[in-house]
Amino acid sequence: MADVTHADLIVIGAGPGGYVAAIRAAQLGMSVICVEKRATLGGTCLNVGCIPSKALLNSSEKYQEAASGHLSSLGITLGKPKLDLAAMMANKDEVVKGLTGGIDLLFRKNKITRVTGMATITAPGQVTVEADGSKKELTAERILIATGSEPASLPGVEIDEDKVVSSTGALALAKVPKKLVLIGAGYIGLEMGTVWKRLGAEVEVVEYLPRILPGMDSEVARKFQGMLEKQGLNFRLSTAVKSTKAN
Repeated sequence: MADVTHADLIVIGAGPGGYVAAIRAAQLGMSVICVEKRATLGGTCLNVGCIPSKALLNSSEKYQEAASGHLSSLGITLGKPKLDLAAMMANKDEVVKGLTGGIDLLFRKNKITRVTGMATITAPGQVTVEADGSKKELTAERILIATGSEPASLPGVEIDEDKVVSSTGALALAKVPKKLVLIGAGYIGLEMGTVWKRLGAEVEVVEYLPRILPGMDSEVARKFQGMLEKQGLNFRLSTAVKSTKAN
């Protein structure tokens, strides 16, 4: 852990909210400590969310385009493409590494102190950080909480990141599943469903509500569902998941 124990501002969380706030505060002249439980900066978005999912969406789209034969109309003739999933995952990881490394560089440039570990606010202006069995006390005039989110589970559904995976596990499957059932038709699940469908999985989406993309415009959701159905995704709407059982 870093030697600095007091600052004008402690930021808990180094995701898109936390790291941007930390950098801006430092640019405005504040001394800043940023506490993050991961070894890399960027939070869920850069490490196991938006960025890796977009990398896989891009790669899977190119694979599907090559496999579909549509390029022949443009005068490009290809043989049957071969999927190298390990290489695709390695490319995703390299994209993530580049972006998280860029934030690390900005932290050093702006003299922001990084502390790795789990943070607990133990008193006004005081944060205790635990990592590798040790504790460290930090103090500051102000504390900013930017802890982000974690995947949510359901009663009767135990996430083991093997047979039943969260969005994090879905970004790192070792092989293309024969069939993938998505619980929930939000944009995160639909992104993952699109990726694995393009790579050869049979994908079925189970959604409790009578529509996909809850919270988004209903007309957009209807049109998007039509697009996904043309891609081969199957939908069970107005359907509740009560439990899961591994085969």
